[in-house]
Amino acid sequence: MDDYNLDEFRRRWQEELAQAQTLRKRRWPEAAERRPRRPEVGPGRSEQQALGYLPLVQGLLAGAGRPPVARATQAERQEADSGSCFPPALEAPGGGEQLVDQLIQDLNEMDDVPFFNSQLPYEVAINIFQYLDRKELGRCAQVSKTWKVIAEDEVLWYRLCQQEGHLPESNISDYSCWKLIFQECQAKEHILRTNWKNRKGAVSELEHIPDEALCGAHSHDGLVIAGYTSGDVRVWDTRTWDYIAPFLESEEDGPGVRPHVSFVRINSSLAVAAYQNGFLNIWDLRTGKYPIHHFEHEERLQALALSQEDATVATASAFDVIMLCPNEEGYWQIAAEFEVQKLVDCLEIVPDTGRYPVAVATAEDLVYLLKAEDSARTLYSGRGHPVTCLDVSANQAAFGVKFLAWLYEGNKIMLYSLEAERCLAKLGNSLGHFTCVNLRDSPPNLMVSGNMDRRVRIHDLRTDTIALSIPAHQLGVSAVQMDDWKVVSGGEDGLVSVWDYRMNQKLWEVHSRHPVRHISFNSHSLITAHVPYESVARDPDLDHFTTHRRHQGLIQAYEFAVDKLAFESTVPLCRSCCDTMPGYNYDLALAFPDGI
Repeated sequence: MDDYNLDEFRRRWQEELAQAQTLRKRRWPEAAERRPRRPEVGPGRSEQQALGYLPLVQGLLAGAGRPPVARATQAERQEADSGSCFPPALEAPGGGEQLVDQLIQDLNEMDDVPFFNSQLPYEVAINIFQYLDRKELGRCAQVSKTWKVIAEDEVLWYRLCQQEGHLPESNISDYSCWKLIFQECQAKEHILRTNWKNRKGAVSELEHIPDEALCGAHSHDGLVIAGYTSGDVRVWDTRTWDYIAPFLESEEDGPGVRPHVSFVRINSSLAVAAYQNGFLNIWDLRTGKYPIHHFEHEERLQALALSQEDATVATASAFDVIMLCPNEEGYWQIAAEFEVQKLVDCLEIVPDTGRYPVAVATAEDLVYLLKAEDSARTLYSGRGHPVTCLDVSANQAAFGVKFLAWLYEGNKIMLYSLEAERCLAKLGNSLGHFTCVNLRDSPPNLMVSGNMDRRVRIHDLRTDTIALSIPAHQLGVSAVQMDDWKVVSGGEDGLVSVWDYRMNQKLWEVHSRHPVRHISFNSHSLITAHVPYESVARDPDLDHFTTHRRHQGLIQAYEFAVDKLAFESTVPLCRSCCDTMPGYNYDLALAFPDGI
């Protein structure tokens, strides 16, 4: 282009610029005043976008009857103030004005979305996406390729697996695709939940000791311990479906009559048994069947507790409460000793307390808070109203109080803060007294309890109200536990019931002769222990199996995982394979015979 044409082009451009600005001010005077002044178009991203779209705009204008527009110099672009990244001549009235305005508006909208800026650091995007759940991540992955890469990052899906409780002990380097692992875990969880609802799985009875009755049972994470009238203690590992349980030896093994077992407790590494003569044995499940520590009380034990997280044992004998734990060298010693005013009925160890163990004990109408570095402190005084049940969590304690008739207020569950040592809520107002409560295993802000009035209640701790009341048993409720969708309860009538409390519907139930004293379940298994009222050994002269079953008690293990089948169990596999009528909700194969 020669100098004459260049000067002519500049003159026409300045005239059209002035006309366009005057026309815009006439049409939108208020918008022109409010519109912020855009910075000068330098050699950055905005200029590249403008120069990239310029040939397209020139083609549009040429199609509308206007001559093509040459590129402006740097000085001319600095003089332009049209509010867009294109020369003002392109916005002059003509056939292509609307198309140009639309293109400018689209580009400005893209510039206003900060997440489409390619200069955003990847670490910042990951920090933003970590607050999204799996559904929101899936939706973000459909926005663009950039968002898809960020939404499928391994760190995000590894965190989701940890939050949902899948593979909690795994590291991020153990698997190459955590999104696929998360999907597989969700599919297995769905199958397990379906098996729970439809009663599909294996049920087995843990082998009893001939001629002896069951005195106590306890379980933790698939490990089961049982004590008998013969003084024998047995441990099973139901996770491997190996029911050849070993006997744990004791210090009293030898000729003569051994005392009955009073209490048994177990966690992932320790097994503890208390006997009627006041003796206490502690076994390490990793070292062998011989006890690693033996302790003798002067009188029989009223309560026994074992921490589920560490090696801390608490015992209550007469008016003394003792806490035992190993020192740094591994030798067991008395960590704390307390003296209380009344005989202890219930004893629980508070989880996750750090260096110093903490326990909560109930003694008739009193509740004690026992800290290893402090003396016994009275957490609650019922003034003649006895405490009937107890359970603790990391920072709270829940216990039932039976109010007497002469000052009747209705039986309640008291919820106390262990840190502030004050009452947080008074729950329930029932005619019968509460027999069991489960606070530790319940979902957040919920708690489940069982009552002598045969009902299971779910308490909402946020509103101090009863969210649901279920008529579960014919006699009083003796054991109860819940998770995020179901409730499993056991009663004095020997009935074990499974409920979907969100639908308020009973899924299934099984029955045995003896009362249910222990219930423990997770996503894929269920352990129930039926302990007789009286621990009476079988008469050797009576060899009838049915007579023995009426006094022995039993422990049952249910497995709902599809990849584990009890081929060697004593009870056949229950699959509900028979044709049942619609609406029929009772599986005879799961009803274990009473032997009557």
